[in-house]
Amino acid sequence: MSTEAVDAVVIGAGHNGLVAANLLADAGWSVLVLEATEHAGGAVRTAEVTEPGFRNDLFSAFYPMSAVSPVIRGLRLEEHGLRWRHAPEVLAHVLPDDRCALLSRDLDRTAASVEEFGAGDGEAWRQLFAQWEEIREPLVDALFAPFPPVRPALKLLRRTGTADALRLARMLTLPARRFGDELFAGEGAKLLVAGNSAHSDLSVDNAASAVFGWLLAMIGQDEGFPVPEGGAGELAAALVRRLESRGGTVHCGRPVREILIGGGRALGVRDAAGDPVRARKAVLADVPAPVLYRELVGEEWLPSRLVADLGKFEWDSATVKVDWALSGPIPWTAEAARGAGTIHLGADLDGLSAFGGELARGRTPRRPFLLLGQMTTADPTRSPAGTETAWAYTHVPRGTAENRATLERRAKRIEETIEAHAPGFTGLIKARFCQGPVELQGHNPGLVGGAVNGGTTAIHQQLFFRPVPSTGRADTPVDRLFLSGASAHPGGAVHGGPGSNAARAALARAGTLGGGYAAVIRAAHRAIYG
Repeated sequence: MSTEAVDAVVIGAGHNGLVAANLLADAGWSVLVLEATEHAGGAVRTAEVTEPGFRNDLFSAFYPMSAVSPVIRGLRLEEHGLRWRHAPEVLAHVLPDDRCALLSRDLDRTAASVEEFGAGDGEAWRQLFAQWEEIREPLVDALFAPFPPVRPALKLLRRTGTADALRLARMLTLPARRFGDELFAGEGAKLLVAGNSAHSDLSVDNAASAVFGWLLAMIGQDEGFPVPEGGAGELAAALVRRLESRGGTVHCGRPVREILIGGGRALGVRDAAGDPVRARKAVLADVPAPVLYRELVGEEWLPSRLVADLGKFEWDSATVKVDWALSGPIPWTAEAARGAGTIHLGADLDGLSAFGGELARGRTPRRPFLLLGQMTTADPTRSPAGTETAWAYTHVPRGTAENRATLERRAKRIEETIEAHAPGFTGLIKARFCQGPVELQGHNPGLVGGAVNGGTTAIHQQLFFRPVPSTGRADTPVDRLFLSGASAHPGGAVHGGPGSNAARAALARAGTLGGGYAAVIRAAHRAIYG
C-alpha cells in the first residue's frame, strides 16, 4: 500500500487550521486537514443541543475580531455563503443596581449613554474613538502580522509621531481599571472598557488588560459584534467550502497520533489508525502548544530549555457555559439591554476587581461576572419567531466544576444572576445545555481544561513570550513544523492570525530563499534555546 502524500498536512480543523489550509491552497499546494472530532470548526460550531429549531453556538458566538481582521476579510468568505448579522445594539453592561451602559454602532447613542454616568464622558468617548479611527489600519495590521511587525509598526509611527506613539504604548500597558480612571469620570464608560477586558482571562487590575478592553470597545463602536447568519458554524462551513473549491481536503474523525520526524525535520504524520501521511513541504498544527510538543512531537526532539519552558506554560481560566432555548426574549428591567446582542452582567468595577482577584487566588467567585449572548436578537434565524436562543458563560479556577453536581450549582447561580435583572427569565427556559471544563474539552480537545484562549493572555505569555520565550513566530525547533493555533502569536479569538502566520512561514521555508530563511530561524533558536 502506497503512503498518502500531500504538500502540507494541517492538524486540526479549527478556524486557524482552516485559514492556514486556505492560504496554502491559494498558493497552489495540495493540502489535507486532519480533524480529530466529527465536525470541522473547532470552537466555531453550532448545533441543536437544546430544542429542535434552536441553533446554539457551542463555544464562540460573536466575532468582532473577525470583523476587522485583514486575514478573514482577505478570504472573502461572503463569496462562499457567509452572511453577517447584527443585533440592534452591540453591547449593554448591566450594573448591580440595574443601571445600564450601552455600546452602540451609533456614536451618538454610546456618547449619550456614558454621559449619563459622568459629565464630559460623552466627549471623552468621542475623542477616544477619533484616535482609533486615525490609527486603526496600521494598528490592526501590526496586531495580526508575524512578529516583529516591522512595516505596520513603522506605518503606525508615521501616523502618530513619536510622542503620541509613546503615549499609546503606555496606554496599552495599563490595567483596564486604571485606563478608565485616567479618561472618564463616570462608571459607564469605564465599564464598557473594563467589561470588554474580561473577554480575556485577565483581571481589570492586571497590567495590559486595558488593551483588550479598549480594542473590543473600539471595534464594537466601529464595526459592531457581528454573528454569522444561521450560527457560528456557518463561518467554519464557509472556510471548508472555500478550501474544497481550491482542491483542499478535510477529513473529520481522523485524529493524528504523532508527527513523523527525520533528520530534524517534519516528514508527515501518523493518524490514530496507524496510517502515515507524507508532507512534502510542511506540517502545520492547530493544537495547543503543550499538546503539540509533548504528545505529537515528543520531548526527545526538543531543546531542553524549551521543555523546561513548557513546564511554566500557563493556561487561561476554566469556563462554565450554559445554552438555553427560551420561549420568549429575556425580560430585562434595564430597557437598553433588550436590544443588545452581548450583555455584561453581575458586576460593577469593584465587582470586576473582586471577581478577578478570587480567580487569581484559585477561588470560585461568589458573585459570577457573566458574558451573555442574545443570539436570536442578533440573528432571527437562530430560533422560531417569538423565542430566543441565548447563552451565558463565566470563568472558574482550573480544576473546579469538573463534576456534574458542581456544574449544576454553577449553572443555577448563573440563572439566579440573570433572574435578578430579568424577573421571569427562568420561567422562559424550555431547555438548557450545560458545559463545564470536562464537557468543553470533550466536545473540543483543544479547549484543555476548559481554557478557551489557548493559554493566558497575560503579558508574560504574549508577543515573543507566546507560547514560551522564543521568536514570536510560527516556526518551531523542528524544521518545517509550524504552530498555527491560539497558543501562538497573536493568540486567541477568531481572527485567523496564528493560521495566517503559520502559512506565511511555511511558504517562506518552501520558497526560493527557503534555505536562508531556515538558517536564520535555526540561528535564532540556537540563541534562545542553546
